[in-house]
Amino acid sequence: MIIANKPFYPLYVWWLVGNGIVASLGTLIAVPFFLAIPFLASRSPLAARLALPLIGTIDTLFETKLFGTGSGTALFLAPCIMLAALSFHGGEKWWQRGVTAFIFLAFIISRIYIGLPLHAWTDTDLSTLLNLNAFAVASLMAFIALRYAGVR
Repeated sequence: MIIANKPFYPLYVWWLVGNGIVASLGTLIAVPFFLAIPFLASRSPLAARLALPLIGTIDTLFETKLFGTGSGTALFLAPCIMLAALSFHGGEKWWQRGVTAFIFLAFIISRIYIGLPLHAWTDTDLSTLLNLNAFAVASLMAFIALRYAGVR
């Protein structure tokens, strides 16, 4: 889902905001890391379960620095937490707790230490980005919930 949609994000920014296309191309940096997860899963399912929320968290921190806290990119930490809650087996609770703590620490960093965005956005731009990101996060969380429905 992430791999299929991530390349379109700069186009969404261009279409909805009208500027910042060059800055939004930075969101594509994480694509190779997300692409590696299925290959990792064939060798080590646990490593893949660790990688998805960790890569998502680091990507979210980078995008929050790129777009700023007002853009709502930090909301993507919610699906990362949801993945940490649902992706691990019963015997992997310490991995699960560690990933959850890492994501929560990333949230704190995003609120306190992220600083000014790498691109200057207007208040109108940020409002548009917030709406775009809130919709994307809700869609991603719905997909995760549907994927894990009925899983114990």
